[in-house]
Amino acid sequence: MASEVNEWYRGRKVLVTGASGLMGKVLIEKLLYSVPDIGCVYALVRSKRGKTPESRIEDMWKLPLFSRIREEKPHAMKKLVPVTGDILYDELGIEKAQLEEIYEEVSIVFHFAASLRLEAPLKEGLEMNTKGTLRVLEMAKKMKKLVSFVHLSTAFCYPDYDRMAEQVHAPPANPHEVLRASNWLSDEQLNILAPSLMQLHPNSYTYSKRLAEALVKESYADIPTVVVRPSIVTPAHKEPTPGWVDNLNGPIGLMIGAGKGVIRTMHCYGHYHAEVIPVDIAINAIILIPYYINTKIERSAEIPVFNLTSGDDRDTTWKEVLDVGKATVRKFPFEGPLWYPDGNIRHNKLIHELCVFFYHIIPAYLIDFLMLIFGQKRFMVRIQNRISVGLMVLQYFTTREWWFDTHNFKALATKLNPTDFATYPMNLKIIDVGPYIESCMIGGKLYCLKEKLENLPKARMQNNILFVLDLLVSAFLYLLVLYWMVTWFEPLRNLLTYGGPFVRYLPLVGNAVFRDE
Repeated sequence: MASEVNEWYRGRKVLVTGASGLMGKVLIEKLLYSVPDIGCVYALVRSKRGKTPESRIEDMWKLPLFSRIREEKPHAMKKLVPVTGDILYDELGIEKAQLEEIYEEVSIVFHFAASLRLEAPLKEGLEMNTKGTLRVLEMAKKMKKLVSFVHLSTAFCYPDYDRMAEQVHAPPANPHEVLRASNWLSDEQLNILAPSLMQLHPNSYTYSKRLAEALVKESYADIPTVVVRPSIVTPAHKEPTPGWVDNLNGPIGLMIGAGKGVIRTMHCYGHYHAEVIPVDIAINAIILIPYYINTKIERSAEIPVFNLTSGDDRDTTWKEVLDVGKATVRKFPFEGPLWYPDGNIRHNKLIHELCVFFYHIIPAYLIDFLMLIFGQKRFMVRIQNRISVGLMVLQYFTTREWWFDTHNFKALATKLNPTDFATYPMNLKIIDVGPYIESCMIGGKLYCLKEKLENLPKARMQNNILFVLDLLVSAFLYLLVLYWMVTWFEPLRNLLTYGGPFVRYLPLVGNAVFRDE
């Protein structure tokens, strides 16, 4: 049976902003591989670190992500058109001739470009996520063939709602007024006002994304906009290769940090559900949304919204993720770990802060002190400070239970024929948690850290040595604490005298307990 999705996309030209990001790259790969009759894909890419957009696209083609296209459909690469631009500029700073071509030819816009830094200053978040979206919307209104504008938001931009419906709610402030204020206020002034502006929002990312949704909804009267809200995006489940990921954002960064022995504690409620979605399943839904909406008989009165989340179907908790992750990192350890990977999650914030002090801060200063003695560059305190900031931001999402309606998301599959149903899988229930987390860890090892599986024997030996060292150091620290307690608390000393030979031969403690003999 022929693909109806491919037929609908036949000859259509697509613009993708944020093309160099994880979701942008996976979207482009899937479009070029599974929609062979697509007209072309304009990929908005900015110059970065001295590299032109063209050279960045060339580097992108070399990634393992595009290996199946290189091997099976190399001709599809010709359909990717680099566009030099940046959402920080009006009309995205696109050269005039190419801009006119886009206005004349593009019929679908996937707006993915955004600042993903949760801890970013408010001005940065507003400029990238809110004002950037407004600039793309203004461009879209000039596109003569536009049939769909897909705005990528986040499932976590409504912290004031216990359950997130598939609709756009009123923002905490008028986005146009906030942007006007941002134009004339300095960074320092805006940061002072940030708590009162953001209200219940934990960071500038969720706040700026919520304002952007309001702008997208406002434009629905003029152009066919749609809002898509994925939850925490994780490595690929199946396509283009299991475990594909190319950045350390979200859970994969925590997994690698914990696997390297750098992150040893996190404030998290282990019994809460892990609200995540693999990047390939999210992209499958996003590709289908323009087709789904445009095959409807009537245009919806309200802007369509899709919560790409597991909704009420989820059953995996953060504790399960941790347990499987620990087992996996012992089976496939990372190379050159700082310490044995045996971190844990803590429900109690005070206990977590104490663990941060003893397991993160003290070792960081000790390592930097040793680096100073040996004349090497110090780095560990700086890394731990960044980790602490990142953990503080992420912990907001792991210490709260999130609930979402997913009626529109689930309805996508009902419109597909058997061919498209197989081509665009979206069923989160079929994911086997153990093998999936294992593929995520291996993906982080291969694609983020560039480590090779051939080096596993060496990594396992390092892990075993650190395991023994961890036991010895832990035992010494416990004995040291007990020694201090015995020295200062006479009742405890008297109690331990009943321990006889066992206590007598304990290092430090034995001498302290039986010091009068």
